[in-house]
Amino acid sequence: MPRRSWLFTPGTKPERFTRAAEVGADVVIIDLEDAVAAGGKAVARTAAMDWLSQAPDGHTGRALRINAPGTAFGLEDMLALLHSGAQPDAIIVPKADSPDILRLLDGLLTQAGKTARLIALIESARGVEKAEAMARATPRLEALFFGAADFAADLGADCAWEPLLLARGRVVQAAALGGLAAIDSPYFMPDDDPGLRAETHASIRLGFGGKAAIHPRQVAVINEALTPSAEAVAEARHILLESLKGVGVVSGRMVDEAVARKARLVLAAAGEPAVE
Repeated sequence: MPRRSWLFTPGTKPERFTRAAEVGADVVIIDLEDAVAAGGKAVARTAAMDWLSQAPDGHTGRALRINAPGTAFGLEDMLALLHSGAQPDAIIVPKADSPDILRLLDGLLTQAGKTARLIALIESARGVEKAEAMARATPRLEALFFGAADFAADLGADCAWEPLLLARGRVVQAAALGGLAAIDSPYFMPDDDPGLRAETHASIRLGFGGKAAIHPRQVAVINEALTPSAEAVAEARHILLESLKGVGVVSGRMVDEAVARKARLVLAAAGEPAVE
């Protein structure tokens, strides 16, 4: 199942939970953290647990962003989840900066019979520093998610591509070391399609396999950018077929195992069968 676009939806807006599938998002993120003011946390939590207790409708993934586990709101989120019938596909852990917290959450979920995967949202200098350790913390961890806005605030930097490029690269590298997916931060200008398209392509070149969205209109742009073109799929298949023959050069390009690995990734991203 593709995991290209991750659409944030406020926990206080349950009428919007199912819109993710309608706009084509691969995953809807029910947000209990930044999108919900302190006075609305309890209502949002109840709405999220009720919806996540229902059987999934379609193929859209369902993720839950809890509040930071080190806060009272985060603890209340986890207790509500553990004592409910809610079964999200993934739990996004904000302000992630410790492998111990991920292992603790893993243990609690296991005891409660929850199958949800964990996603570490890395949005601080300490989080980037601990990214490699977190990537190896638990088999339940599915992805590392870069949070640009909070990370920029932590550094006192502009929330732009160039100032955060090093941190993004470290998150992608840590994800690769752990065999995890890497998800990039949202683009925070929902009406700027060209800017979103450019940043998404830059994310792909850096190694991210998914990108978050803060508005439904961003989903189509992200999905298009992260879906390999027919030409790219054909080229990848040609490279792999020729490499099976021991051919060292395809279309003027030397083919080694690194090139073949990239071709396999293109096919996987397109949902195409591997070439054996």
